[in-house]
Amino acid sequence: MSQETIVLIIYTIAVIFGLLLFVIWFFIAFQNRKNKLLVKQIEAEKRYERELATSQLEIQEQTFKNIGWELHDNVGQLLSVLSIQLNMMLLKAPRTIQKQLKDTSDVLGNTIQEVRNLSKTLNNEVVNKNGLIRSLEIEVERFNRLKYLKASFEVNGKIICISAAHEILIFRIYQEFLANVMKHSKAKNLSVTLNFNANDLEIIAEDNGVGFDTSQKTESSGLQTIKGRATLLNAKYSLTSIIDNGTKLVLLYTFPNETKN
Repeated sequence: MSQETIVLIIYTIAVIFGLLLFVIWFFIAFQNRKNKLLVKQIEAEKRYERELATSQLEIQEQTFKNIGWELHDNVGQLLSVLSIQLNMMLLKAPRTIQKQLKDTSDVLGNTIQEVRNLSKTLNNEVVNKNGLIRSLEIEVERFNRLKYLKASFEVNGKIICISAAHEILIFRIYQEFLANVMKHSKAKNLSVTLNFNANDLEIIAEDNGVGFDTSQKTESSGLQTIKGRATLLNAKYSLTSIIDNGTKLVLLYTFPNETKN
């Protein structure tokens, strides 16, 4: 075999090898670009979902605030006027119905106070002022005050402050859960526990009510709201329930680095 033939063969092999390397490089570059585009698309979708959820919750918070103002300023004032008129009637009423009027006046007074308390929990400014712990404690105290069930509240560990925005989200999650306890659970006992750990906050709310079948798919707005808020918090949550054995909500909120520092 002549030297020219050998050189030609080597040259041909080099060209083929070069083309093969180019094809491999082009394929890898194409895949990387494709993957980057997919990642950007997924991130854009997640960003859109977060922005949409944030907008929805901002609207909901404003609605809560407006309802709170209406309860405090309008409904509260009307009930106060009714209380004044009832007390005036009590002064002039025959002795035979004074006790009934007095009992009605007491119930009305308690109603006015409960309406005012409810209006405060709907106003995020009041919740921020009270803080997460006190706001949850007020909700639990309301159960005991109304004698609806026996409720307990416990805080463990060294308390770590978190942002007001996140406190509102966490409070609304458990406010939703507690509202469902009152409406559906028929429970006799309720416990709310906050465990402050080094890197996270674990909140456990549990009742001993009728429970429900978690295997049944549901589009409950309350459950969707809890899920949406947990997503905005980057928090993990679990909602478990057993028929005739109660329901349990656990939220695990990891402290941001700036909070831990």
